[in-house]
Amino acid sequence: MPGRLVGIYTAESGGKPMEPHDAVRALAGVGLEGDRYATKTGEFSEREGGGREVTLIAREAIAAANASDVLIGEHETRRNLVTEGVDLDALIGRQFAVGEVVMVGVRDCPPCAYLEKLTRPGVRAALHGGGGLRADVVRDGVIRVGDEISTV
Repeated sequence: MPGRLVGIYTAESGGKPMEPHDAVRALAGVGLEGDRYATKTGEFSEREGGGREVTLIAREAIAAANASDVLIGEHETRRNLVTEGVDLDALIGRQFAVGEVVMVGVRDCPPCAYLEKLTRPGVRAALHGGGGLRADVVRDGVIRVGDEISTV
């Protein structure tokens, strides 16, 4: 499953614009430093259950969505990490490494009405089946654009 990380995005709180980064520190049991999930200020941070630390989406899913009439930028997906060459569904229930950081895939991350509210009509349908993955950080470290993604 060799793939790579092609984008990193965080937002300081729910609804705020996603900011791009070349690198970010991941904290076990917390999330990405400075991100709304890590500070528990995201729109859905108060909900129960795991998979609330980091979100991932495949660049291929974004490209498929953009083949429709609705164009969406990587940052507009509201996902933290954009991957390339990775089957995100195959990571559910498995540990995987993004560079030196180890995460565990918890569940899928289907596009929601809130995402569409922050972007434009049609985004939810365009990303259907390709909304990404919710994951938790198991081992701290720095994540960098270009890092290899592999199962542990």
